[in-house]
Amino acid sequence: ECGWARAGTSLDPDQERRYAELFQQLDLNKDGRVDISELRTGLAACGLHRREAEEIVLESDINHDGLLDFDEFSQYLRAHEKRLRIMFHSLDHNNDGQIDVGEIQHSLHKLGVEVTMEQASRILQSMDRDGTMTIDWNEWRDHFLFNPFHNMQEIAHYWKHSHMFDIGEQLTVPDEFSEQERKSGLVWRQLVAGAMAGAVSRTGTAPLDRLKVFLQVHGATSRGINLWTGLRGMVHEGGVFSLWRGNGINVLKIAPESAIKFMAYEQIKWLIRGSKEGGNLRVQERFIAGSLAGATAQTIIYPMEVLKTRLTLRKTGQYSGMADCARQILKTEGVKAFYRGYLPNTMGIIPYAGIDLAVYETLKNAWLQRYCVESADPGVLVLLGCGTISSTCGQLASYPLALIRTRMQAQAISEDKPKLTMVGQFKYIISHEGVLGLYRGITPNFLKVIPAVSISYVVYEHMKKVLGVGY
Repeated sequence: ECGWARAGTSLDPDQERRYAELFQQLDLNKDGRVDISELRTGLAACGLHRREAEEIVLESDINHDGLLDFDEFSQYLRAHEKRLRIMFHSLDHNNDGQIDVGEIQHSLHKLGVEVTMEQASRILQSMDRDGTMTIDWNEWRDHFLFNPFHNMQEIAHYWKHSHMFDIGEQLTVPDEFSEQERKSGLVWRQLVAGAMAGAVSRTGTAPLDRLKVFLQVHGATSRGINLWTGLRGMVHEGGVFSLWRGNGINVLKIAPESAIKFMAYEQIKWLIRGSKEGGNLRVQERFIAGSLAGATAQTIIYPMEVLKTRLTLRKTGQYSGMADCARQILKTEGVKAFYRGYLPNTMGIIPYAGIDLAVYETLKNAWLQRYCVESADPGVLVLLGCGTISSTCGQLASYPLALIRTRMQAQAISEDKPKLTMVGQFKYIISHEGVLGLYRGITPNFLKVIPAVSISYVVYEHMKKVLGVGY
């Protein structure tokens, strides 16, 4: 915990001394003023972001010189604490000087944000220093001292706002949105930000994705091919740009998949909870709704998945484009070819979504309870870390099904081999390549996770600013 987070402005005599201590800790070069970079460094030590530092300077820099002297600094804290006290009292319905789980849930409900008792207690635990499962004024003040919120709406948004990241495989389980956020168009702006982030991140990691598909399909014949020789072989066959084969359609399918998945999730959520207003889903219900929404989106856009595999594996001059590829498949193999590998693909959604969500929730909650000192939101980098690990675990479990799906999608290309069913493919791989054959191509797959997440994060944050999502 940051030592200076404890400094507050109650009306006790040593208020001046506390402020002075706090100011000295932030004033790194000891020139009697705190600039933006000093403030950023201090806030970063407590897990807060540069945006908070900028807002604090903007709000408290009375003479607009870009620096905070002691008077400006203490004046800001005094005003901010007044706001925090008003918010504290608005939450403390029974005026006992403590905020409990029920009061958090009730206050959020009044603001149009529905949370379960479990979610409300998680919010409370992240602020609860003494383990009493209630929050007193000191805990509340210390928690939000350097979060420049002005009202309960901003705090409510901060508590529930999470991030939708696409790491190039299945998209994560959709976020929960309040009625107010839907009406304001925030939902679609967030989906657009997520789709843009996904497009850039998929493009950035396309060569690794193409190598993965190549290794999955060519199996036994790809023995001895490593990352470097695989990529070099592709460049040799079709030039540098051949590394991006299949990327166009991979990016193109993000928008319809995100939109269908979100709309399906909303419908399924409505069916699970009934038509009664409000009520976010519990973790198990989110898993069911997320898996069903994923399956719905996959069913509708699956032909694009088949096209992506064929275009990724195509040789130079084989197809002139997406439309030509679709036309040739239709002409030579019929409509059924567009749903080859559909069964293992749909079966793979369940273990992927289940493990992804379970691991994500477990890691996030463990972090919140152990380390989350200054924020009820663990911060985007922690969420990213949890998302990366959980997604990797999900991929590990569903990878054999993904490999079989890709082989079935590509079957027309491998003319020399018989067209096998899902079980047939499984038996063939085990007998010819052993169990490790089911995990062929997993190295480039895992290698692309961290760059994909990093690119996604940077683009998503930038798009959020452009589109005005979040605070």
